[in-house]
Amino acid sequence: MRAAVIQFPGSNCDRDMAVALRDVMGADTSLVWHRESELSDGLDFIAIPGGFSYGDYLRSGAMAARSPVMQAVIAAAGRGVPVLGVCNGFQILTEAGLLPGALMRNAGIRFVCRKVRLKVENSQSIFTSHYDADEEITIPVAHHDGNFFADEATLDRIEGEGRVAFRYAEPVNGSARDIAGILNDAGNVLGMMPHPERMIEAMQGGSDGRRLFQGVMEGLIREIA
Repeated sequence: MRAAVIQFPGSNCDRDMAVALRDVMGADTSLVWHRESELSDGLDFIAIPGGFSYGDYLRSGAMAARSPVMQAVIAAAGRGVPVLGVCNGFQILTEAGLLPGALMRNAGIRFVCRKVRLKVENSQSIFTSHYDADEEITIPVAHHDGNFFADEATLDRIEGEGRVAFRYAEPVNGSARDIAGILNDAGNVLGMMPHPERMIEAMQGGSDGRRLFQGVMEGLIREIA
């Protein structure tokens, strides 16, 4: 199994993500600099990690979404390769058009860094198959621009299509309908603000994030078989 973690200037969770992919999924994981215009053939999984790409000096993720590597990521997603964007990665996915909506400043204009409770809304995707629908899990967040916004028609559509993967079970950042993570229409792209890669071992305070990567691993093994 081969995976890539995309690095941008300002990425700060890239190595955490690489460790999760190697230790939980057993993936041969490469760090790919944002100026690369191509990705290796045969990639099974792509992760866009958290951080502050380009210092978030414009809109969060807006500059990263125009980096050369993103055209290759968009093409891979179109072929069905699973793509996970966490925190700044979620922002990049919306700015690149792979997911609807936008991430705005948190309500209260404060950086939020703590563990939060999430409700699993969709347990049928490759990312969520190791969770139960309506299950409550705990995953940490660390963001200043995690307030998910979309117009009412878009919100109704993604709700109706079952594309809300995770919802906050407590007040966090003012996100519309408490949305914490969404899927694309094909189900192979997930953007989420909480950090599952920071919750894969008991020594991190819990392992609820581990099951996301385990579900992806088993789903990919089934496809390969």
